[in-house]
Amino acid sequence: MTTAFTLPVEPVKAPVLLPDCPLCTADGGTVIWRDERLRVVRADEPGFAAFYRVIWNSHIAEFSELSGFERMHCMEVVTVLERTLIQHLAPTKINLAALGNQVPHLHWHVVARFDWDSHFPAPVWAAAQRERNLAQEAAVRERLPALEAVLRLQLPRC
Repeated sequence: MTTAFTLPVEPVKAPVLLPDCPLCTADGGTVIWRDERLRVVRADEPGFAAFYRVIWNSHIAEFSELSGFERMHCMEVVTVLERTLIQHLAPTKINLAALGNQVPHLHWHVVARFDWDSHFPAPVWAAAQRERNLAQEAAVRERLPALEAVLRLQLPRC
């Protein structure tokens, strides 16, 4: 017989904020949902209508700096966001990245990618492969309010 292993909920630590960090001093996009540990924002990235970030509220650089509970919470939020993008937008692929080279504040990029987007199949930071499809981008943007309403219902359960 196997038993499920669960980590106890930990108290939230007081956030450490750095005055020169853009993710400490600003939201980093349009806030869709937040709790005491992290926030989900829609980024304004031209050409990528469904570009989201999961940003840890306190200033840390590496995922491994989080406790076990915090890592599980963060990845559950990333997973719910990814699953919701797939269910509502049917993208060709979801890109996940936690680079932090330019802004060393823990944040995950969660990007719905489509075979018609200007950079596909290359990464979003690569050179464009074709002209932007403004009509397709607008059609995706029209679906975001409903998708984000679902996120606001699902994310508090993480």
